[in-house]
Amino acid sequence: MSEMRAVVESFRKINQQYDLGGGQKKIDKQHEAGKLFVRERLELLFDPGTFVEIDRFVEHRCVNFGMEKQQGLGDGVITGYGKIEGRMVYIYADDFTVFGGSLGEMHSNKICKVLDLALETGTPIISLHDSGGGRIQEGVDAKHGYGEIFYRNSIMSGVVPQISAIMGPCAGGAVYSPALTDFIIMIDQLSHMFVTGPNVCKEALNEDVTEEDLGGARIQNSVSGVAHFLVSDEQECLNSIRALLRYIPSSNVAPVPKYEANDSPDRIVDELLDIVPVNTNMGYDMKRVIESIFDGGSFLEVQPLFARNIVVGFARLDGTSVCVIASQPRYMAGCIDIDASDKAARFIRFCDAFNIPIISLVDVPGYLPGITQEQGGIIRHGAKLLYAYSEATVPKITMVLRKAYGGAQNAMCSKELRADQLLLWPTAEIAVMGAEGAVKIVFRKEIMASDNPEQTRQEKIDEYRERFSTPMAAARRGYADRIIEPQNSRIELIQALEATKTKNKKLPWKKHGNIPL
Repeated sequence: MSEMRAVVESFRKINQQYDLGGGQKKIDKQHEAGKLFVRERLELLFDPGTFVEIDRFVEHRCVNFGMEKQQGLGDGVITGYGKIEGRMVYIYADDFTVFGGSLGEMHSNKICKVLDLALETGTPIISLHDSGGGRIQEGVDAKHGYGEIFYRNSIMSGVVPQISAIMGPCAGGAVYSPALTDFIIMIDQLSHMFVTGPNVCKEALNEDVTEEDLGGARIQNSVSGVAHFLVSDEQECLNSIRALLRYIPSSNVAPVPKYEANDSPDRIVDELLDIVPVNTNMGYDMKRVIESIFDGGSFLEVQPLFARNIVVGFARLDGTSVCVIASQPRYMAGCIDIDASDKAARFIRFCDAFNIPIISLVDVPGYLPGITQEQGGIIRHGAKLLYAYSEATVPKITMVLRKAYGGAQNAMCSKELRADQLLLWPTAEIAVMGAEGAVKIVFRKEIMASDNPEQTRQEKIDEYRERFSTPMAAARRGYADRIIEPQNSRIELIQALEATKTKNKKLPWKKHGNIPL
């Protein structure tokens, strides 16, 4: 064997040790806990043979509390880049087999390097979290490491997409990095996120709670709204990352993904005539409307378990990625509440940041009334939705199916909030409030003085509807662009999207606005 071959063979043996992270016994423990080893995750996520690891041989340099005696191959995180369905992405993934995936100085340095590379190259960044949190033995160095990551997450926001997958524990300071990213995916019964765990809750507040009830995947998806997707296992989690990437560009200057359309742009949607009742007091499932209008099978709902009275997600229209914001009459009659405002506003800002057109489907009776909402800050939270739509400069197309009352009509992207095209169905009602409520106020004395109050009330309701609650009332004043037949909704939206795709709107210069957070 030549001298060079001997050197290479010696390096190969050393290099192979790093493939096992903390060793086979700890890998087996991962499997026993129902979790994949980090390298197995990477193999499933990336196109075969495309993942390139960087900083493979980095190790900690801590000498506190006996740490100098522990090697820790890779220092608990794998970083690198590779291709997912042909698209380049950067990634960092906790290795729970090395120090429980805990974060220290060098661990953080590895992550910061790939974050910087993703920002500089205009490439999406993916993070796979499976960590015990900060490395206590490294003290202030671990805290500093988190801070450096948080800063980068914040600065990168709106420049490149950031996707986080929680594939095990994520506690303490570690939760704030995913919270600063665009999307969080959690695995049922496997993922946990909380700032302080059950033990702290017990000691500080005498509260008895399990990890699952405190910060499990279902809680963070349905109650808190922290997470965006709930999946059943790790394979589905990784598939969800792939699916999400199909709708979003690689950066804020990259083109929006466009696929060959699998659906005719001229398709008439006759089923809409049966899905949506004319009676505004009757509910229906807006998701059926979405699935009927947009390219077949293309709708990817975001936060489906949180604030169900509003639906948000990605879809394709004639092959082009679009964002959908839609009232959901099936829940709370489609009223806008605090959670719905937060959910929709944040999604709108993501879509605007990455130049994805926004299509709004409206059937909204108003903001949700009540003490809980008012004291919870519906004014402040509801204003976020107005702000997000107003600030958005992407193509904005709004279609009103039935009700569009009061301030909620503006909040769902009215012409006043600069909808580029506002389409109305023949059943659309744009008004301050519903006819019944308006008549009670405007004609109260007249109804009370009538010999037949019920008859007079109904006559005034019919009169009010004829004058103010028809699409013609808005169209005559130029508050809407077109009145369309429901079955032509797909055709009309495609035409509107084509007409606005070259939109180039500039807002007044400012350092940044002051959204009512």
